[in-house]
Amino acid sequence: MKRILFFLSLAGSLLAAEPTKLTLADFTDLKGQPAKGGWVTDADGVIHLNGGAGGNIITKNEYENFELQWEWKLESGGNNGIKYWVTPIGEKKEWLGIEYQMIDDLKHPDGMKGGSHTTGSIYDIKEPIADKPLKPVGEWNHSKIWVNGGKIEHWLNGQLVSAADTTSDEWKERIAKSKFKSKVGFAPGKGRIMLTDHQDETWFRNIQITPQ
Repeated sequence: MKRILFFLSLAGSLLAAEPTKLTLADFTDLKGQPAKGGWVTDADGVIHLNGGAGGNIITKNEYENFELQWEWKLESGGNNGIKYWVTPIGEKKEWLGIEYQMIDDLKHPDGMKGGSHTTGSIYDIKEPIADKPLKPVGEWNHSKIWVNGGKIEHWLNGQLVSAADTTSDEWKERIAKSKFKSKVGFAPGKGRIMLTDHQDETWFRNIQITPQ
């Protein structure tokens, strides 16, 4: 019996999805062209938004259920974010998705609003916990987004800071109170990953995605 359990466990581990590291080459601009402008890769492999007009960039692939991990830091007063389930919405084909907010909570005007506009929030939808373990600006933070079966979690430096069930009535109520209330088709459960550009200097490293 022990041998059977061992082989079942081994088979499960072999079938487990492996993380894929995302580099700048895995992203394009919104027209499908290679990332340019302010987006560069530093000598040590760090994706660096150097403050130029690089624009938002999206992955070439779509993702549904996944775990996304990365490290990041901002300049003082900076603002950025990673969006997921990003799809073109409406007649104007506006690329929108759920956002993991990354911002200087203490100096950026939007971050200073508090609540669902601060780091780790489900941007403009749900606020993070009050005692989140955010590191000072200029230091590397580790973040994780976990998505499975409509449930989403935002992690910051090893702690769960915000979560939601996108199939629930509570989610619908929160969307109805957010800036996305009129965006038909918002967060459809599958889409691209986006690195946003608010023209503030930002660094990303060790971006890894694992299908669930």
